[in-house]
Amino acid sequence: QAKIRQLLPSQQGFGEDLQASNVILPVIDLTSTAEGTGTPAYLTRAWDYTTGSAKVENTTPITLINTAGFWQVNLVYTAEIANLSVSTPVLANLSITDGVTPKTVFEFYRSNANADVEAAVLDNFVVFLRSGDSLTAYTSGAGKILAVQYRQIATVNGNIVNPSGFTPQ
Repeated sequence: QAKIRQLLPSQQGFGEDLQASNVILPVIDLTSTAEGTGTPAYLTRAWDYTTGSAKVENTTPITLINTAGFWQVNLVYTAEIANLSVSTPVLANLSITDGVTPKTVFEFYRSNANADVEAAVLDNFVVFLRSGDSLTAYTSGAGKILAVQYRQIATVNGNIVNPSGFTPQ
């Protein structure tokens, strides 16, 4: 009864408690699950012990993630000055692929690098992978390094994946 009065203030002040015999009640979920969580969304996206990482420095795409769901991705791309030349393009690519067709979600490209330029890029975003999709990455070769960190933040159905060891109250 106290919970009903808290959630439905218009019921306060009546002389008798609500009863099935005198009131038609809508179905109201009074469980703590229905109330939601007091945990701010940014805390549920915290990096934790399950965070994966990869250093990509090769021209053939490698698979970083192949589990369906929502993934937070952080990347840092650097191209070392000593390894840049006019004849070699500077490239970093992150794509979602269904195994046949890659769709680029991040790309850095500079066609005419020169010895006095160093590239550095930082980005953080969320990707959604369907069942059968994977996140792949590649660069234009040695000295072009894409460092990627990733953590699943929600399942394919949108259920939040809390940081490892965290249980909201």
